[in-house]
Order: sequence, then C-alpha cells, then structure tokens
Amino acid sequence: MKFATKAIHAGIEPDPGTGAVMTPIFQTSTYAQESPGVHQGYEYARSKNPTRSALEANLAALENGTAAFCFGSGLAAMDAIFRLLAPGDEVVSTDDLYGGSYRQMMQVHTRCDVVTKFVGLSKAKNLEKAITKKTKLIWLETPTNPMLNIIDIKAICKIAKKHKIKVAVDNTFASPYLQTPLDLGADIVLHSATKYLGGHSDVVHGCVVVKDEKIADRLKFMQNAVGAIPGPQDCFLVLRGIKTLHLRVERACQNAEKIAKYLQNHPKVNKVYYPGFKSHPNHKIAKKQMRHFGGMVSFDLKKDTTAAAHKLLSSTKLFTLAESLGGVESLIGHPATMTHGSIPREARLKIGLTDSLVRLSVGIEDVDDLLNDLEAALTEI
Repeated sequence: MKFATKAIHAGIEPDPGTGAVMTPIFQTSTYAQESPGVHQGYEYARSKNPTRSALEANLAALENGTAAFCFGSGLAAMDAIFRLLAPGDEVVSTDDLYGGSYRQMMQVHTRCDVVTKFVGLSKAKNLEKAITKKTKLIWLETPTNPMLNIIDIKAICKIAKKHKIKVAVDNTFASPYLQTPLDLGADIVLHSATKYLGGHSDVVHGCVVVKDEKIADRLKFMQNAVGAIPGPQDCFLVLRGIKTLHLRVERACQNAEKIAKYLQNHPKVNKVYYPGFKSHPNHKIAKKQMRHFGGMVSFDLKKDTTAAAHKLLSSTKLFTLAESLGGVESLIGHPATMTHGSIPREARLKIGLTDSLVRLSVGIEDVDDLLNDLEAALTEI
C-alpha cells in the first residue's frame, strides 16, 4: 500500500462485534477471563488496549517498522528509549534539539549515570570524533528544532553500525509522510504524536517504532512495567488525525515554502532557516531523504533583541502565540523563552539560537491570509 492508503487502512479493521468502521474507544481498565490466564488477548489495560493496539499497528506500517509502542507523551516515549541504556553508557546527540529533550538528558538521565555529549551532526564526520567505547546511542533530530538543520541519517547510521551503536531519530518535525528513518538505517524512531500525527492540537501523545525484535521486546516491557501509557481516547484522537496526515502536511509544506520566500526578502528579517532553500547547507541531503521540506520555518530579526521578538509575537492575529507545532492552525513561538528555555543561553547562542529567533509552525489556512498577518505584525517592530 502507498502512504495515503496506509494512513487510512493499515492496522484498521471494522469492529467484529458491531461492524463499526471507526476503531471504537475501548474505555475499560480490565477484561473478563474465562479462567485464570485464558482470555481474548487482553488482561489489563496498562498492558494492552484494543484502541491502542490498532494505533500501534498503524504507526508501525507508516514508519515501515515491525512494532510500535504508544506513550503518554513524546518525552515519556523518549524516557523509555533511554531506559534501554545502563549506568555508565554515553549518548551522542545533535547539539540543536528540543529543549525538553535536552532537559531530560541533562537533568533526569545524568542521575542514572547516562551522559550525553552534544555535537554538531550536520556534518556526519563529526560523529567519529565523539564516539568512545562507552557510546551506546546516537540521538538525532532532522530537521532540528528550532534551527532546521538537516542531518544525513544514512551517513550517521553507516558510522554507527561500524561501531555497533544504535541510532534513534526523533522524526516529529518531518512526520512519516515526509521521512522514514528506519528505511535509512535507523534502529528507533520517536514521535511526539501531539504534533503532526495528531494534527489538531487536542491530544498529548508519544510513540516509538522499531524493526529489531530484541529492542521491541525491551520497549514492550518498559511500556508495561513503567506504565507511562496513553488512554484509549487519546489513541482514538491520534488515529483520527493520521487519516488526514498526508493532506495536512502537504498543504503545510506548500504554505511554508511561500512564507519562507516572503520572509527571505523582508527588510526586517535577518536570516531565514528553511531546508527548502538551495542555500541551506544540507539542502541536497534534505531533498534526498525527505519527500518535501516540512511546515516549519525559523527566522532571525535584524533587530536582534528579545523585545523585538516579543513585539512581533504579540502582534499576529492568525499565527497564535503558543507552544507546540504541527496542528492545522498556524503557531508562532519564541524558542529562547518558550520551548528552549531550559537550555543555557551560552549553549543556545553557540548553535545560532538568538534572542530574536522566531519559530513558525505553518498551518493549512489560506496562505495569503497568513502572509498578510505576518506583514502587519512585522510593521509593528
């Protein structure tokens, strides 16, 4: 099946009890057993729920994996991956990444003696220098949050496999419609399904997709043992969102391209970060490993101050000032004080995340209305 067909049909069957076309919300905590251990595949809802099972089958198909596991949030999914590691293990991560991921690495897992190094992985050769005998996991985002750097997944995986190191890719910004890291050699794919997969800003959810049976068995154990699972209604909402994923992302990509070009020529904008530009350092890699360039755009103002950014952020009408991304509505944010506030300023500035950097999650509205909204807001600076 091609992607659009998989999004609607993979893992989905009419309910055998009623014939319901849409997967029902199985709002139950437990299941009747004929006798101890004799049941219909379901014992307790923390371990397994039919609504969640349908979503996990669908997600595995979309990422071309063999197994998927759902969690209560993207960070809960990340925590499950890090629990595959042991005290003394090291992680090499890209130096441009979501602030919540950085916080978890630096303030949660260091307490378990799992140390993370942050390296500019836009150049794959930098990975070789960072690897030690203790390195057990490579952590990637591509496109990165919020600088929209592109990392060559295939090149990173080739180096990692030479050293027998696993590679995990946070695929949230791209979605499986634009990019399938498992096909490029990655071992683990993570999503904050809150974003493009859910797509309507009405659910918090996370998932992990893998191919390797041993990793799948361990993640299944973690999912049940730790219990950071989503409820069945959350799973239903993500299933609902996925059915239009390809349509939504396609439109967001079209809008983002037009907005990026508009900003590139605006006198009050200093620099635009968008992998669709031929001038982007890894544009060719993006073109090779992605189907389109995504719905995210970041830019610096020429007036490089927090005050200037805040003035812009408070002046838009259609771009809603809010955390998150990937919904049908357009959002605008200030990474330095919002999504990346947990990263020290020195570390932010080192990767180019300035005080005036603005991040856009471009939605599916009429692009002319979005352009007019930005123009009116920019005149206020």
